[in-house]
Amino acid sequence: QCRFIFTDNLLGISWVDSSWIPILNNGSVLDYFSERSNPFYDRTCNNEVVKMQRMTLDHLNQMVGVEYILLHAQEPILFIIRKQQRQSPTQVMPLADYYIIAGVIYQAPDLGSVINSRVLTAVHGIQSAFEEAMSYCRYHPSKGYWWHFKDQEEREKTKPKAKKKEEPSSIFQRQRVDALLLDLRQKFPPRFVQQKPGEKPIPVDQIKKEPEPAPEAVKPEEKETVKNAQSAGAKGPPEKRMRLQ
Repeated sequence: QCRFIFTDNLLGISWVDSSWIPILNNGSVLDYFSERSNPFYDRTCNNEVVKMQRMTLDHLNQMVGVEYILLHAQEPILFIIRKQQRQSPTQVMPLADYYIIAGVIYQAPDLGSVINSRVLTAVHGIQSAFEEAMSYCRYHPSKGYWWHFKDQEEREKTKPKAKKKEEPSSIFQRQRVDALLLDLRQKFPPRFVQQKPGEKPIPVDQIKKEPEPAPEAVKPEEKETVKNAQSAGAKGPPEKRMRLQ
């Protein structure tokens, strides 16, 4: 069976014929490469002329045109075949190289294709990095720009929450709260009272009211002194009389 993937770019083609894999060697690899279903093979090449005229491959050196040669072999896993333009018995110009690994044929990329591929890969990586960085960027008119990372949210969830410092209240807020508390206390008087911190609250009805201190007995002499002082203060100081000379 043979299979290949055909695209406009020959670098995306791979071809294999599984029936040839057990018998691949230095002598049969060119015959395997010259199969009609192989998309890499040019049937107008000199190898096809030699094959049709049943001549040996040594006659390729005496011809002019496109030809295929076995450049390197490492049986049974690796073979490299070169496509070249022969201009004279001693002058050739390489056109393309093909490597066969485990029976699968690939075209070796040229230097320009390698550079283009590396540049596209680098540009794609840089563009992906910029897009990911922009996804973490946040903006608010009052705050400006800042970074918001996903791992930062996970760290904030795992670490213990720090107590936020409470801002001091204003005088207006304190007065307003006091007024509201007083209003609530008048509407809903407390039923239980906790006399000391940590003690169990007790009902208000069970609290014993301390007896009011009895008024101290005032002596009669002290009453008269206080009465005279009050009357004197009410009348005011005596008027001074004019002396007659």
